[in-house]
Amino acid sequence: MSISVAVEKEFDWTTFVERYWDRSPVLFRALSPAPFEASEVFRSAVHGSPCAGPEERMPPHAQLTVERVQLDTAGGLLPTAEDGDFDGYDTRLAARLGGLRYALVVNDFHAFDADLWSRERAFYAGLWEAVGLPVTGAITTLFHGTYEHSPVGVHKDRFATFMFGLRGRKRMRFWPRRPWDEAVSTKVDYTGHLPESFSADVGPGDLLYWPSDYYHVGESATTSPATSVNVGVPRDEHHVGYEMEALIADLDPTRRTGRGSLDTLLHVPEAEVSAPGPGPDGLLSPVLPEAFNDAVRALAAFARPERTGPRVTTVSLRHWTAGGFAPAPPATAPRALADTDRLRTAPGARVLWAPDGDAGTLCTANGLHTRTPLGPGAMTAITQSLTGPAPVRVSDILSLVPPGTPREDARTLLEHLESFRALHREP
Repeated sequence: MSISVAVEKEFDWTTFVERYWDRSPVLFRALSPAPFEASEVFRSAVHGSPCAGPEERMPPHAQLTVERVQLDTAGGLLPTAEDGDFDGYDTRLAARLGGLRYALVVNDFHAFDADLWSRERAFYAGLWEAVGLPVTGAITTLFHGTYEHSPVGVHKDRFATFMFGLRGRKRMRFWPRRPWDEAVSTKVDYTGHLPESFSADVGPGDLLYWPSDYYHVGESATTSPATSVNVGVPRDEHHVGYEMEALIADLDPTRRTGRGSLDTLLHVPEAEVSAPGPGPDGLLSPVLPEAFNDAVRALAAFARPERTGPRVTTVSLRHWTAGGFAPAPPATAPRALADTDRLRTAPGARVLWAPDGDAGTLCTANGLHTRTPLGPGAMTAITQSLTGPAPVRVSDILSLVPPGTPREDARTLLEHLESFRALHREP
C-alpha cells in the first residue's frame, strides 16, 4: 500500500496537534499569514554569514557545499548586503560557479535578526500553548541553493521539523523507517531505496511538517534555486548533556561555542593534556593528565549549590521568556529615557524576575537578563505598571517605586528592558 503526505488547506494549531503532531507528515498549502518574509530571511542570512580575516574561514554555524564538496573557506561565496536579495545572490553565484550546484546552510538562524525572531516566536506560540515549551529550545536553519539533494543524504533527526517554503520548489522524500541494513547513520546514494519512499513538493508559502522518527532527504524539484527555513523541535534522543551545555555556558551563534566559553565559567587553568608513556610494559600511567584533573575539580566546584543555584535560576527564567527559541538575538545598546517618554510592553514579551541574594534582583525578558539593585517592591510596581494596553510615561512608572528606592536604578532597568526589545518607546 502506497503512502502519501496529507494535504491541508486550512491551518490551526489545535487541529494540527490533534491529527499530526508526533504522528505523520502533513503539508499545509499557502499558509497565511506567513511566519517568515524573504527580506528578513535574506538579512538574517547576511548577518549569519560573516567572514573575517585573510583566510576567510567558513563561520562555524554556516556550511557551503559545491556539488558534493563542503568548503572550508568561503572564497567570497557567502551572501552579502551588496547582493540585495536572494535573486542577486543567485545571479552572482551562477556566474562564479559556472552552473555547479551549491547548498548554503545557516544554523541558529533566528538569532541573527530580531524582526524574524519576533515573527517566528509569535507564530509558534500557539504550538507551545498546546504541547509545552521545548526543554532546550527549538532550532532554526536556513537551506538555500540549487543542490540535487541535502548534502548529508538520507538521515533521521532528533527533531520534529517544520519546513517553510520561501522561494522556488523543494521536494522532501520520506521513509517511515530506516530503508537500509548497513551500520551507517546516513546515505548519500539512496537510489536503490526510492521505491520504498514517498515525497511532497513544497512551494512558496507552503508549510510541511514531519515527525522526528521519519528518515528523510531534501531534493531540488527543479534546477532553479530554492530557499526554505526549517524549524526543529527536539523530540528524540534527548540527553541530559543538552541541559548541561545550557547550564554551563551561554551559546554564541556566531561561534557555536560558549559566549564566555566553558573556560571562563568553569575557570579551568591551562595544563598538559597528553599523558606520559607508555611504560616498558606498554601501558599508560594510571594517573590522569593534569588538565583532566583540573577539569574535574572545576566542574565539582561549579556544582556546589551556591554556584549552580543562581545559574539555574538565570537559565530557567531566560528559557521561559525566550519564546521557545534560543539563543536570543543580542540586546541593542541601551538608550537614555526621559521622564516624558512613553513605554508599552512589546507583543509577546514577558518580563520575569527573581531575588538575586544580596545583589538585588535578576530580571529577564526575551531570553536576555540583567541584574538590578531594585528590591521586590520596586520590581512588582514597575512590572505591574506595564501590563495595561496603554503606553505609560516613564515619570509615572518611577513615581510608583517605594520611597527610598533610587529612581535612577529604576530608569536604568527600563532602559535595559527596552534594549531587550521587551518595551517599545511610543512616539
